[in-house]
Amino acid sequence: MKSRYYLLLAVLLSLAPPRARAQRVLLRENVAADTIRPTFGPNRAYFSHVYFGYGLVAGRSSREGAELRYGSSAEVQLGLRNKWRLNQRLALGLDGRYARPVYHLAQTSTKVLPDPVLHRREYLALPQLQSEALLRLSYGRRGNAIGRYVDVVGWGGWVLGSVHHTEDSPAAGSRKIQTAQRGLAYVNRWSYGTGLRLGSGRYALAGRYRLSNVFRPAYQARYPELPRWLLGLELSWL
Repeated sequence: MKSRYYLLLAVLLSLAPPRARAQRVLLRENVAADTIRPTFGPNRAYFSHVYFGYGLVAGRSSREGAELRYGSSAEVQLGLRNKWRLNQRLALGLDGRYARPVYHLAQTSTKVLPDPVLHRREYLALPQLQSEALLRLSYGRRGNAIGRYVDVVGWGGWVLGSVHHTEDSPAAGSRKIQTAQRGLAYVNRWSYGTGLRLGSGRYALAGRYRLSNVFRPAYQARYPELPRWLLGLELSWL
């Protein structure tokens, strides 16, 4: 009689819905407490991002003979910036970039750079590989975001190449005449300077001052030094 009772009870339990069956907890975890704190992010221990910059050459040449066409004379930059946070306010940074400054020469009667010959269009291009170190002061509330900041920077670069480009009125049977002289002997191979950057999120205003001379010592008496200031904008890919 008892065996029949136990058999009936076993059948009833097997037919019961899953929620009605007793379950034993084998493992209990708190996932939030076990997660490793992330270290990569805009306002975390380490962050890196790509940026694009465009700046206009500003200021004057050291003397007459190397006047520029302002608005056309500019520098384009594309780089990768790395940042290490020291605390909530201070951070250090290091970046590498490609920069291409171009100086469009005004065609005036006093021109001596690189010679007095006048052209319809003339410029010097000095593409460079540059590196920049920065000290960043952040301010305001921002959470895990870049926020608002001020960078004090020092930079240096190696001139990859140098080009003197001219364009003249067309001769018979042609639309225009262009010349390009490369590997200019009078251009320095190294450049360096300092600067300041004021940013908010992905946008920044940047000002840079070149301490080095464009021309080698042997040519500095012959050629006026080009303007040293560069003022522009940066757009970061965050």
